[in-house]
Amino acid sequence: MPTIRTPHTRFAALPGYPFAPNYLDIDEHGLRMHYVDEGPRDGQIVLLLHGEPSWSYLYRKMIPPLVAAGHRVIAPDLIGFGKSDKYTAIDDYSYQRHVDWLVAFIERLDLRGITLFCQDWGSLLGLRIAAEHEVRFARIVVGNGILPTGDTSVPIAFKLWRAFALHSPWFPIGRIVATGSKTRLTAAEIAAYDAPFPGNAYKAGTRAFPRLVPTESDDPAAPANRLAWGKLGQWTKPFLCVFGRNDPILGHADKALIAHIPGAQGQPHQRLPGGHFIQEDQGPALAAAITDLVRRHP
Repeated sequence: MPTIRTPHTRFAALPGYPFAPNYLDIDEHGLRMHYVDEGPRDGQIVLLLHGEPSWSYLYRKMIPPLVAAGHRVIAPDLIGFGKSDKYTAIDDYSYQRHVDWLVAFIERLDLRGITLFCQDWGSLLGLRIAAEHEVRFARIVVGNGILPTGDTSVPIAFKLWRAFALHSPWFPIGRIVATGSKTRLTAAEIAAYDAPFPGNAYKAGTRAFPRLVPTESDDPAAPANRLAWGKLGQWTKPFLCVFGRNDPILGHADKALIAHIPGAQGQPHQRLPGGHFIQEDQGPALAAAITDLVRRHP
């Protein structure tokens, strides 16, 4: 399973992203994960998990206000994304491998008392991991995400997106993020989203994610996700949804989370003006909601 690393020169002077790089080997083969780690070491840990096809650049508007509020903010790039190592074959990625890589990351940094913010595939991974490793997590905030179990039908729009990711010869990362945001991104910001992916060999991870969503009951990830969903049905710790209401696929997915999770009851859930990439549209508001949740539930 060959891997590649994006040349560091691709990340020079990205707008709004001054954060020092940090790297962690997460397996015995030296597979390297990049992460942002800002703020005081003794601050409340806020873990920001990105999704498809973005990377930690998505959190550039949230990290500064979270740090200003006294939090230690950690934003990893998933394997195959950002400054992290990338497998070059789509088949080298699986749901379980992504879970294992993130669990190794959390355990090697020994993160505890985590306030999780997750969106898109960050939710597919983060909600599963929080359910399976509840002792390490104190609070959860979800923006435009869900934990699919393969037991409900998916919109035709998702099926079209999955086919596009797998088969289109043109897969413009920055343009995809721009299309999923209400905020108009500058050309430099679009280029920043493209920076980790200078060629098709670097995009295998981004193309793999849509087909890894468990949309059928016999999907390999479905049994573990059902167990995790069941555990979330007993989750009494604080759980908050802050969604972008203009997301055509996940804009109303908060209903199922709020109805199912005990810790969501009585929380000030919000649907804000914003698209799928709510971090682009409402970054400071998301940071404020996270800080308020930590303050109300110390």
